[in-house]
Amino acid sequence: MSEKQPSIHFRLDPRSGIAPYRQLVDQVRSAVEMGRLRGGDQLPSVREVVTQVTINPNTVHRAYRELESLGLAEGRLGLGTFITENPVIHTTEAGNVELTRQLQLWVKRARAAGIVDDDMLELLRRILNRDERVSS
Repeated sequence: MSEKQPSIHFRLDPRSGIAPYRQLVDQVRSAVEMGRLRGGDQLPSVREVVTQVTINPNTVHRAYRELESLGLAEGRLGLGTFITENPVIHTTEAGNVELTRQLQLWVKRARAAGIVDDDMLELLRRILNRDERVSS
């Protein structure tokens, strides 16, 4: 098991309409799905998360409890919270449908603004690369 430095940096969007604890849960789930977090990886301490995103510690505790109930994380007394060795991801079809709908709207707006497909792909690559640098 790799007990190393946390490999996720949380971000909250107060305008999203999504509860802050749910945003944290979703970010961990996404990081596991994408392979940025693996079994044995340590999540940031509650104190670190509070410092990163200026959030109430109880909200972070709630998110971590939710991750534990989902089987994605486990708390180790005195050590912190870690991704479980074989995390099981249950992606929701509704979530995928909503993301697809949002992406389709973005493509439609980009085309209306005169952006060609190759330029959209390049923009997406740059965003993905920037996000990877930020989260690692």
